[in-house]
Amino acid sequence: MKIIDPHIHLFNLEQGDYHWLRADNPPFWPDKSIINKTFEESDLMLEAPIELAGFVHIEAGFDNRQPWRELATLEQSSRQCFRAIANIDLTELNQNVTQNLERLVKLNSFVGVRHILDKQALSLLTNKQVLSNFKILNNFAANTTQGLIFETQLELAEHEAIDALCDVICDNPNITFIINHAGFPPTDIQTIEWQRWQSSLLQLSRFSHVVIKCSGWEMTDRDYQPLWFNECMSLVLNIFGVKKVMLASNFPLCLFNKISYQDYWQSIISSAFFQARTKQEKNALCHDNALKWYYII
Repeated sequence: MKIIDPHIHLFNLEQGDYHWLRADNPPFWPDKSIINKTFEESDLMLEAPIELAGFVHIEAGFDNRQPWRELATLEQSSRQCFRAIANIDLTELNQNVTQNLERLVKLNSFVGVRHILDKQALSLLTNKQVLSNFKILNNFAANTTQGLIFETQLELAEHEAIDALCDVICDNPNITFIINHAGFPPTDIQTIEWQRWQSSLLQLSRFSHVVIKCSGWEMTDRDYQPLWFNECMSLVLNIFGVKKVMLASNFPLCLFNKISYQDYWQSIISSAFFQARTKQEKNALCHDNALKWYYII
């Protein structure tokens, strides 16, 4: 089956910065050495019956001050069909954000931006400068053919942050908000955190311009179990519906749990959740939805 992977990171350690990959910088993961090396398009190796038909590169800290450099470098070296999400600093002055967008839009692969929210989500989403920059993104999206994506990375179990996010989503209808990593579902389904995560999924699913990507399981638990994955995916699919859910890998970070890119995707398509889907649903989750939301041609 054909796959478009809508969440991967390629690293070029010879040309890029990647300060976060260095051992003496956060995050202080004991296994960070696994990914502290160059990863190129040729590392996205898949074997039959799986075929890679395209991917979406998510910024990885190549050059956060000049985010267009990362995309330009990828465009020079990549042969596969791909789109790219660039870094954006929403705390910067409006003029700087506008200038960065003007440089980025000239690149064929550019479809959106990311400012990682994570633990700072509430403070960022209520910051006046950040909110002003969202307006710039919204206006930019309104004046482009394909709009603009904002990759939205935060824990959905944090209710105050989700309320603030919903306000931002309401105020910026031209931006497509794509929730990353299924909103980091809690590992224990018997907890209040799991209920909060589920409640936030329901809250966000009501917006027509909010969709969700499911990957990054290893970020919650390096030893996550198939039953937990099945529970998470079943709930996400039931709430968001098959047209607004995408399966992804988070390569190379998926190597924290799997031995290879092939191993990761094999575990997905052989899971009980995936096997229970119709052929049309499988294609939507692994290919068609990414094709639609990221304008991959």
